[in-house]
Amino acid sequence: MSKVKVDSVKCPQDHPCPLVGVCPAGAISQNGYGAPMIDGEKCISCGRCVITCPYHCLAFE
Repeated sequence: MSKVKVDSVKCPQDHPCPLVGVCPAGAISQNGYGAPMIDGEKCISCGRCVITCPYHCLAFE
């Protein structure tokens, strides 16, 4: 399966990340308003986060 990576340069890091609630596997977490973090062990590579991010911060590696 592909892994998802986060481009923290594109992420504004000034809000609660909406992708945390989008992930059906619970693989996305956020510390404060920082860039989202992907747990590669939990990620099922469904692509919902990649499609949903309004800033296009996530992509498949």
